Amino acid sequence: MLDNLGEIALYFFAAIAGIQICYYLFIFSRVAFYRRKFDTDQPPAGQFSVIICAKDEELNLQRNLPGVLQQRYHDHLKPEYEVIVVNDNSEDDSRYYLQSIEPGYPHYRTIEIKQPAKFIPGKKFPLSMGLRGAAFENILLTDADCKPGSTYWLSLMSQGFTENKEIVLGYGAYNKKPGFLNKVIRYETFFSALQHLGFAMSGMPYMGVGRNLAYKKELFYRHKGFTSHQHLAGGDDDLFVNTAANRKNVGVVIDKKAFTYSEAKSSWSSWFRQKTRHMTTGKHYRFAHKFVLGLFSMTHFLFYPAFILALFFPPPILWYALGIFGFKLLVQSVIMFAAMRKLDERDLFKFSLFLDIFMLFYYIIFTPALLIKSKNRW
Repeated sequence: MLDNLGEIALYFFAAIAGIQICYYLFIFSRVAFYRRKFDTDQPPAGQFSVIICAKDEELNLQRNLPGVLQQRYHDHLKPEYEVIVVNDNSEDDSRYYLQSIEPGYPHYRTIEIKQPAKFIPGKKFPLSMGLRGAAFENILLTDADCKPGSTYWLSLMSQGFTENKEIVLGYGAYNKKPGFLNKVIRYETFFSALQHLGFAMSGMPYMGVGRNLAYKKELFYRHKGFTSHQHLAGGDDDLFVNTAANRKNVGVVIDKKAFTYSEAKSSWSSWFRQKTRHMTTGKHYRFAHKFVLGLFSMTHFLFYPAFILALFFPPPILWYALGIFGFKLLVQSVIMFAAMRKLDERDLFKFSLFLDIFMLFYYIIFTPALLIKSKNRW
């Protein structure tokens, strides 16, 4: 009887480990071993409208907007891009700051929204107004609290529009700071990027992140903007990509100079609220996407408990379990190390096993958010 239970436990653990290994080898490895090189000296790849939606973001705009306005993306003295800041009913002094910098940047302008949009929560209405006012077909989005990784951010992101690509996914990182919470947030952000960038390169794009996301204006209107999910506060980035993306029209740009950086939350409660808000949109993904993501999350969650269960049985089951665990850990470590180097998160590698185990608590805490109705604010 004990032998039969041991074999069942071993087979169960082996199946879970096998599924996890397949995700790492066939999906996540695409990020780890991404090879495309980008040229900072390449001429402008079309004209761009950079859109930033801001609500009570005066301090963030002062810190980060100059980096967006000073991109090396021009033909001699003629800018090949415009920057639009949509000021959405701000109650601070954002309007005065935005007006004060207009004379110094001819390629910059502001759209003021003074009345809230009824029945369209979040930033979908201001973003739609920004897109409507955009002069150019190519749109690049970021947030007021984000700073480009270099003056080549726009140039490098523009190079993702090749071979009929209509969407370009970039990486939005968080600044490195001391403390455990900062490492958790950065690891979770890295882990999310490992998944959505890997799946995009595998022909199954399912989301993008508005901190660093580009797409065609025509694509936005072809899919009727945010109509299918305009009643939700979130989803202006991930749900739009989930709706409009297909296996052929999405490009990925992975280059440190093309990243954006923002400040991570400084308290567990504020991060919890942020993640809960983001998680509420996941239940609206396509069924196929929910299935492959759910399968990964479920096997990821069960991997360590299944391993511990197998350890209670005597050899040879114990040795087989240790061997499977070691092989999976080796594959995971190689790919995680390479991916962290690509995404400029290599300092997290020495904590990666602990943080991977910590993700069990992440699933326990945030999975119920899939059942929570999203709040109508941003």
